[in-house]
Amino acid sequence: MADDARPFRPEALPMKPILELTPEELPGEGYRKAQIAHWLYARGVREFSEMTDLPRGLREALAQEWRISEFALVEAYPSRDGSVKYLFTLLDGKKTEAVYMPYENRKTVCLSSMVGCPAGCTFCATGALGFGRNLTAAEILDQLLAIAYHQGISPREIRNVVLMGMGEPLLNLTNVLKAVRTMLHPKGLAMSPRRITLSTVGIPRGIYRLAEEDLGIRLALSLHAPDDETRKKIIPTAHRYPIAEIMEAVRAYYAKTKRRVTFEYTLLQGLNDHPWQARLLSRLLKGLSAHVNLIPFNPWPGAPVKGTPKAGILAFAEELKRQGIPTSVRFSRGQDVGAACGQLALRTPQALTFKPLPEDAGR
Repeated sequence: MADDARPFRPEALPMKPILELTPEELPGEGYRKAQIAHWLYARGVREFSEMTDLPRGLREALAQEWRISEFALVEAYPSRDGSVKYLFTLLDGKKTEAVYMPYENRKTVCLSSMVGCPAGCTFCATGALGFGRNLTAAEILDQLLAIAYHQGISPREIRNVVLMGMGEPLLNLTNVLKAVRTMLHPKGLAMSPRRITLSTVGIPRGIYRLAEEDLGIRLALSLHAPDDETRKKIIPTAHRYPIAEIMEAVRAYYAKTKRRVTFEYTLLQGLNDHPWQARLLSRLLKGLSAHVNLIPFNPWPGAPVKGTPKAGILAFAEELKRQGIPTSVRFSRGQDVGAACGQLALRTPQALTFKPLPEDAGR
């Protein structure tokens, strides 16, 4: 087996990841657990020495046994539109990315669940990387915490999370759900489940499990074509999971949760942007509480596809609306630094800012 295919063994590292623990599992007795949780998730500290209301002996003991950071290095690439792409070097040397998107009334982060991605979607630069490994729950959580730290804000100021970065979340669902539970926990990040969205290319068994877990988070399905023939040209995994099987799982999810499902659809010129495909998509969604997000293709070097021109995007949207399907066009942010939807590929544009973590963060 090649070195880069070996599974990551976090237990082989010298200290244990404290972010893998639930707030109830944190070290310390009684109210000390709540104090540590507050420092981690409300104050966002990166070193135990900063937890100043803990006894010195406890701080020193924590630093000997546990680590807070899951990253050896953090690089930030700000975009002209205010978003920031973050490139994280993990403790085993592999890399992943996340995106910070501040808006007037909210702060959003797009988090990764893997190094690379096995789905291989033709329009996605991440898919061209192939699959590296799953991220641990701690690595998923720490993307948000590290972003908050480098933005100089409390982690709890970030109220929107989209699991739409690198990877297929439903193929790493155990770790993803563990991270999400800490996001939702009142002593963790105390987030609303309605503000967490999980995006999947369509893994039926994962959709069924997500319905059974019923954490209240939102589901977004990256459909990208209403017919199997077209979808197989765009998404290699479509050969394994036909649309009928995926939609059966989605309908079971909706029947169980009664929550609206978002359908993501990247428009590719001459491939999935015909009026008949818009009409077929509308028939596919009949009976569901659904919303379609049309996503203009964000170009990247070597991409084998071209995006639909703006006029074609608007025409496709109007056809869906005529069929009674709620539809919006989602223009991605961060194109100039490779942070837009489908562009995450570990590429490093000229860094406008660079902030390493504290020297002992990766011990």
